[in-house]
Amino acid sequence: MTIPTVRFNDGNSIPQLGFGVFKVPADEAERAVTLAFEAGYRHIDTAAIYGNEEGVGAAIAASGIPRSELFITTKLWNDRHHDDEPDAAIAESLEKLGLEQVDLYLVHWPTPAKDDYEHAWEKMIGIRDRGLARSIGVSNHLVPHLERIVAATGVVPAVDQIELHPAYQQRDVTDWAAAHDVRIEAWSPLGQGKYDLFGTAPVADAAAATGRTPAQVVLRWHLQKGNIVFPKSVHEGRIRENLDVFGFELSDAQIAAIDALDPGDGSGRVGSHPDDVN
Repeated sequence: MTIPTVRFNDGNSIPQLGFGVFKVPADEAERAVTLAFEAGYRHIDTAAIYGNEEGVGAAIAASGIPRSELFITTKLWNDRHHDDEPDAAIAESLEKLGLEQVDLYLVHWPTPAKDDYEHAWEKMIGIRDRGLARSIGVSNHLVPHLERIVAATGVVPAVDQIELHPAYQQRDVTDWAAAHDVRIEAWSPLGQGKYDLFGTAPVADAAAATGRTPAQVVLRWHLQKGNIVFPKSVHEGRIRENLDVFGFELSDAQIAAIDALDPGDGSGRVGSHPDDVN
């Protein structure tokens, strides 16, 4: 099985489907990532705040997989934006991961009340230029945040990792990203089970028509929309199921029906608003 890749605006590429470890306990992370590697994943998305970078690193070290075949993402937490803290933070993450370089380093949230995300982005550029991260991007940044950091530095993020699922598609952000060659990564791609996504007619009907699970249908929708996605599970069967999404395609009509699940008023959000996380 070959997982398709998405090319960044800096020339690097990322596997479009990866494995997320959000809320995976530290003592379970090594096992979960090992199961993911065995299933065929090569892209792992973690973050300093998850508290499981060491477990991810242990799985990487034990895997025997060449470093060149892996794509590892981690993130700068909100209390490390100021002064030289981003430099200290990436050093700590690399030590825990057992790596000399991550493939992608993200500013986790803009924390607008602190007004330090522009400084954080400037430091991220230095981290990239010193070879500690191959690519740099942001997470949870809205259009005003994106416009500000690009205007200040002239450096466009490779990606913006945002909450994105059928009921909440953030079209203002995705339109801006498309216009500026920024790739979108979708967190909470299945809505965290906080609404009955799988019971909606477009998803249930597509699952019945394709002989796939509702989760596979939604992941396939993301892939065909061009989103980078990394579903999370600690169960081996689900880990494998989430990867088995390349043997079928949704029709244009099925895609459009799932697109229409977003009411367009922001009510489908299941996570925090970026302006409220500081």
